[in-house]
Amino acid sequence: MSKPGPDRYPDFVRWRSGNEVTLLQNGAQYFPALFQAIDGARFSIHLETYIFNLDDTGLKLLAHLRAACERGVRVRVVVDGFGSAPNAEAIGREVTQMGGRYRVYRPEPRGIEFYRFSLRRLRRLHRKLVVIDQSVAFVGGINVLDDLVDVPDDGQGPEPRFDFAVKVRGPIVQDLFKAQSDLWMRMAWRHRSDWAAFYKRVRRWRRRRDVALVQRSGPVPGGVRAAALFRDNVRFRKAIESAYIGAIYRARRDILIANSYFLPGRALKRALQDAAARGVSVRLLLQGRSEYTLQFRACRSMYGRLLKHGIRIYEYMPSYLHAKVAVIDDRAMVGSANMDPFSLLLAREANVYVDDAGFAAQLRERLEAQLQVSSQHVTPLVYEKRSWLTIFLDACAHRLLRLGVALTGKSSEY
Repeated sequence: MSKPGPDRYPDFVRWRSGNEVTLLQNGAQYFPALFQAIDGARFSIHLETYIFNLDDTGLKLLAHLRAACERGVRVRVVVDGFGSAPNAEAIGREVTQMGGRYRVYRPEPRGIEFYRFSLRRLRRLHRKLVVIDQSVAFVGGINVLDDLVDVPDDGQGPEPRFDFAVKVRGPIVQDLFKAQSDLWMRMAWRHRSDWAAFYKRVRRWRRRRDVALVQRSGPVPGGVRAAALFRDNVRFRKAIESAYIGAIYRARRDILIANSYFLPGRALKRALQDAAARGVSVRLLLQGRSEYTLQFRACRSMYGRLLKHGIRIYEYMPSYLHAKVAVIDDRAMVGSANMDPFSLLLAREANVYVDDAGFAAQLRERLEAQLQVSSQHVTPLVYEKRSWLTIFLDACAHRLLRLGVALTGKSSEY
């Protein structure tokens, strides 16, 4: 077996130069920037999201999309059939009535089929991606959901979810839009007898699309090097995970990861442990409030092994941590992919990987601030003081998730 290390995980990332990348923290920064871009749209808006909630934020978004339709802008909306299940039909009616087009990724089955297990139902559209006029895009972990909906309140008022997204201009918008349009077309496939002619039309359409994208999303003067990373079940099964592992093996100074659902596979854990053994500072900012009990406890069951290898763990306490970001030396990752089996084995995800010391320093500063004022440090002594009941429940949660992974046929990876 080849020895793990950077040689086993080459930097296969498709870097593109000349991108403008703007960091957005929480919905308070994300949605005003998104609404402004939608209001300036001239010909197209393509939105994908896992959760689309019909709260104040969701209704405002629909109003901005409606105004865009009235200006003659082509609007497409795709939601996940599980994440947006409570509102999928209502959203569809709204988008269709305004003149937009709407699709649901893997709608939840009805009737008796709802109770029948199928691995296909676990393969979700988890990415949060908006492309406007094929020239500006928004990518990250922020759903169409108000910051203060369903968050903890300790009696002094709720605190918003902690999350990030980026607004990007430049060549990587080409890759982001291609991923969207390919999925849109795949969702429209039907049984047909003229496949040869159909594929010819698809090839011609893709050539025209690619020419238009180059014209609309060219390099930005003074822009930075960045890459769009995807995870799907065909071409990019391991792209995001391999990019993380390769970057961690090449790290020389500092690794700071904020991840809401942290249950990494063997290769990713080994890379983090190896980095800490080399003297790299490895810090994890993880969920301190239980939003989903199974994932929360399963994650905590691994703390002991991580702490034993010199990895420092912090838990975010004011509200739910929903971020999926990392700073590794002078590079930064922002996106929708958690470090857990759901994201890395099953879901469609989209991340932006930025090779720029200035952007990395900005994200690191935001995370450092939360480590200092909003997090509790989980030391080995604190972890050892857990009650026997907590230890038992954490272990059971971990075993249940391992069982779930086994159903995917990937148990050897976790």
